[in-house]
Amino acid sequence: MSVMTREETEALIQEVLEVYPEGAKKDRAKHLTVNDHEVEQSKKCITSNRKSLPGVMTIRGCAYAGSKGVVWGPIKDMIHISHGPVGCGQYSRAGRRNYYVGTTGVNTFGTMNFTSDFQEKDIVFGGDKKLAKIMTEIEQLFPLNKGITVQSECPIGLIGDDIEAVSKKTAKEIEKPVVPVRCEGFRGVSQSLGHHIANDAVRDWVLHNRDNDSSFESTDYDVTIIGDYNIGGDAWSSRTLLEEMGLRVIAQWSGDGTLAEMENTPKAKLNLLHCYRSMNYISRHMEEKYGIPWMEYNFFGPTKIEESLRKIAAFFDETIQANAEKVIEKYKAEYDAVIAKYRPRLEGKKVMLYVGGLRPRHIIGAYEDLGMEVVGTGYEFAHNDDYDRTIKDMGNATLIYDDVTGYEFEEFVKKIKPDLIGSGIKEKYIFQKMGIPFRQMHSWDYSGPYHGYDGFAIFARDMDMTLNNPCWSKIQAPWLKGEEEPEAAAAGA
Repeated sequence: MSVMTREETEALIQEVLEVYPEGAKKDRAKHLTVNDHEVEQSKKCITSNRKSLPGVMTIRGCAYAGSKGVVWGPIKDMIHISHGPVGCGQYSRAGRRNYYVGTTGVNTFGTMNFTSDFQEKDIVFGGDKKLAKIMTEIEQLFPLNKGITVQSECPIGLIGDDIEAVSKKTAKEIEKPVVPVRCEGFRGVSQSLGHHIANDAVRDWVLHNRDNDSSFESTDYDVTIIGDYNIGGDAWSSRTLLEEMGLRVIAQWSGDGTLAEMENTPKAKLNLLHCYRSMNYISRHMEEKYGIPWMEYNFFGPTKIEESLRKIAAFFDETIQANAEKVIEKYKAEYDAVIAKYRPRLEGKKVMLYVGGLRPRHIIGAYEDLGMEVVGTGYEFAHNDDYDRTIKDMGNATLIYDDVTGYEFEEFVKKIKPDLIGSGIKEKYIFQKMGIPFRQMHSWDYSGPYHGYDGFAIFARDMDMTLNNPCWSKIQAPWLKGEEEPEAAAAGA
């Protein structure tokens, strides 16, 4: 049961909206709702994927962030040029902890920043020649790279650089794929469009490259992991379970992914999709063109892991189905011990979430396995099909918020008083200063992995370590200290 009734949650939303001018109030009301299990389609109760209001503090990223920072950036053996000023590339470099195997600067380049470093003269005269020169230099300095992508920043779309022509010309010269990606940051309403643009670039420039290659020896158990970005090693934990079931993972991207694996993906029997928001487009394309079915899975927490393993196994024969049961039984003692250790310390604690593409709903089950209750959740850049899925996972009458503003989030937290908040780096220090335990759930706060059974043990430890840390009783919000000083002085007198 939720800690607030439907009427109380609705009243809270109305109270928070009162601060806005009439127009803004009407708009923001569409993005805040009370969960209702009887609603079949979320579009009846919440609006999403709309432009943020000018003047409010949105926490979204841009189309460039969706392409370079999420989809393309973790492909480790390609070099990704941030075409534009240096800041975007530097900010998006190595921040998400996309772990990979390889030697950085030799055959893997994920944590390096390649940029055309635009100056004023490049804005005036264009950057086409500079881009061509950069790619020639890259080929000389890093000959083991398997290809290049050009990730457009905002100025490129404004000045009209022809990155497609430069890419085609360079690809012929270096005899490697060069992929232009029109992901200028101002496009669309959030990083979500960047995911879509990046998926289209994979479709148009990469995926078909081995369609006529018959050298690949396939099996009946070939699967792929798509949309897992290997934050802290997540994809490796997922891969372990799939391979223990007897499946063969022939491609894993983009976390620890390679160009060859991307090109081999159409050879799979089943595509396994972890982050629906960022990779459903390419999964649907492969289903239409190659006839490859795809399914979502969730490896956060033992309950969802068990459901997903059985769902995946049901696609295959009785051998894989039996193996799935063996895997579940193998780890039962391990996750039972984790729950026995941490659930008594976390039981009944309230959590509020606000993250990106999949975590606002995927991690709910992991919290529930520990006896915790998610009392509010929302997405930075979701579409309504994400909320359709979320309605089923959230408790009835709980709070759901889309593209929540900084003001709204703080006010909701003050009223609901959660024991723990899971959100991003932009919110982290605000809530910590308020004395509220906080986990950075975009990149696991420098921990992880959180996927799989082994990851669940780390997840439980981190939540307990954060929530039950004695430091929170010593913290007082800076803006409250001045109010108590006169009273303390009077008491001292």
